[in-house]
Amino acid sequence: MPDASPLTKQDFQRLSHFRYQLRCFLRQSEDICREHGLTPLQYQLLLHLMGFEGREWATVGELAERLQAKHHGTVMLVDRCEELSLVERRPGRADRRRMEVHLLSRGAELARCIAERHQPELHHLQEEFHLPGWPELSAE
Repeated sequence: MPDASPLTKQDFQRLSHFRYQLRCFLRQSEDICREHGLTPLQYQLLLHLMGFEGREWATVGELAERLQAKHHGTVMLVDRCEELSLVERRPGRADRRRMEVHLLSRGAELARCIAERHQPELHHLQEEFHLPGWPELSAE
């Protein structure tokens, strides 16, 4: 690692502010999820299924990566979501040994409701940090 300049007070203040704003968002998100009867991880699983690029399903391994979780923990999370009729596993179309996790209508509806509740805070974060490269959030 090349010699880095020592961190300044301003560097610490900037990082502290960022972590504070991030924690405020996460705390609010946790409250919203609980109001809808889900854990934050259950919501994140639904969100990643809704937002998976190029298709309407994902494998457990892909979900584990998105959640930054262990494979076996993600399997247990999918099990719990399946018990709640939020998702279902289906054999893969191309490879029947590979299981696909699909969002069910109840899971999709919960994901939409919770995501809508997150929009004001996302707008706040976008403005607060002047996040270049982030797509502009719709005002809807």
